[in-house]
Amino acid sequence: MKIDQVLKEIKREELVKLTQELIRIPSVRRQDRGGEEKVALFVARLIEEMGLDVVVEEVEPGSPNVIGILQGQGDGPCLMFECHTDVVTEGDGSEWKYDPFEGKLVGNRIYGRGACDTKGNLAAALKAVEAICRSGISFKGKILLGILADEEGLMRGVKHFIRNGWTNNVNAAIICEPVDNHLCITQKGALRVELITTGKMSHGAMPLAGFNPIPPMVSILERMKQLEEEEIERLGKDAFLGYPSITPTVLQAPMKGEPQLNVVPHQCRALLDIRTIPGQSHEALKKQLEDIVKEEERAIYESLESGPPKEIRESLEKGLSKGVSFQAALNVFEDRPWTKTSREEPIVQAVSKAYRSVTGEEPIYDGVPGATDGTFLTAWAGIPIITLGAGKRMIPHQKDEWVSVEDLCLTAKLYAASALEFLNR
Repeated sequence: MKIDQVLKEIKREELVKLTQELIRIPSVRRQDRGGEEKVALFVARLIEEMGLDVVVEEVEPGSPNVIGILQGQGDGPCLMFECHTDVVTEGDGSEWKYDPFEGKLVGNRIYGRGACDTKGNLAAALKAVEAICRSGISFKGKILLGILADEEGLMRGVKHFIRNGWTNNVNAAIICEPVDNHLCITQKGALRVELITTGKMSHGAMPLAGFNPIPPMVSILERMKQLEEEEIERLGKDAFLGYPSITPTVLQAPMKGEPQLNVVPHQCRALLDIRTIPGQSHEALKKQLEDIVKEEERAIYESLESGPPKEIRESLEKGLSKGVSFQAALNVFEDRPWTKTSREEPIVQAVSKAYRSVTGEEPIYDGVPGATDGTFLTAWAGIPIITLGAGKRMIPHQKDEWVSVEDLCLTAKLYAASALEFLNR
């Protein structure tokens, strides 16, 4: 294959310009509202002009998926490039060195929200496919661009994409995310968990007239910290992903209304961000979490017998019969399995060969510390994935987000070369 014929069609200036244009179309999902429509339609027009077949599908109001298909010559496999159009909030824009939606080029860096995660890599994927079109080089099968909504939220875009049958004929996918251009063949799983303890509201000076839901929550969280330590001891440190974790990230009491120092709240709520590594069963882990909550709930009921004075205990028992004394509930509202792709998979072999061809160096294998849309492409659709893209992995979701132009140029070349290696293997 004449890879050089394709690589010379990737122009630095064009890649910079496209990245800036994408950044300048804000696509933050705010308060669970879709905000990707403008940038998605911009991309749809662009890839249609490139000569691809284009489909735009609404996932929810303001959040469309864009699917572009480039058909090769003759039968062959289908390779997907997966990107997302949404970005996280910029926070307080006044704290940024440069306007978060300016896409300012300073030296070798492009600054702006999404520069690194992941509009720069979206631009690289688009320019890689355009370079293949321009070069006129032949390839078998087809390339599918899956430019999806809501990756930063509940990943509704990729779920909609799979449910609508787009993955039925996809043989492999490259996930375009900022991972230092390392070849990431594994990624952590995630469980999103809500815990609610419900007691009885009372005066802070007379706590026994109610039931405080906060101490039981503390006890549950301590038990879960112990479970985390047990899992770390059992599994050890993954070579690419490090340790599993159970992290409380939100604590609210009361759940609704205004907190006040002299009021025992009715409810306490905690959110847990649980990250898993290969070897952990999500079903077994969920069972352990549920057991902890049930055991704590039973312990509270048993403590009523010996705890408060008789007159208070009788009051609590009367309240208990009405279901208002104490309850503990656990809700796993998102389950994202970990993924692991063998180095022997054709997509890994193709990207590895492309990396050597483009750089003259050996690739660095690695893992993704968080979940991506690739989680569901593998877990729900059985598609082998590899994650590859420009950008320092510690830069996303921070102020003054940036991406290196040199890294982006390399990424675009790697995407183009990988596609041809995979499709013409």
